Amino acid sequence: MAVGWLQGKLDMSERRACRVMGLDRSTARYQSRRPINRELRERMHHHAALRPRYGYRRIHVLLRRDGLAVNHRQVYRLYREDGLAARRRRRKRVASAPRVPLARPEKPNQHRAI
Repeated sequence: MAVGWLQGKLDMSERRACRVMGLDRSTARYQSRRPINRELRERMHHHAALRPRYGYRRIHVLLRRDGLAVNHRQVYRLYREDGLAARRRRRKRVASAPRVPLARPEKPNQHRAI
């Protein structure tokens, strides 16, 4: 990305732009050949919509039950790429009781009840 920007805006060669950025040229040229698994993404979104409290681990179990042979690391990567996240629960606010001072002992050797 940055190498391409340097090449376009500053009219630099790829070799020089990579040297400036501190990247190998093979890294700058890399293009992923990973196939996009639409069925897996659709099933993930389906389960996430039905069960918003489930995270990627539980969705992974559900996908395995559906018969998809899928790795938990792949599920995590796709889960994060698609912006899915388990909804965080808000804490309930508990009304605080008014503070009352403890009764003082009135006689010697008398203890207050706690």
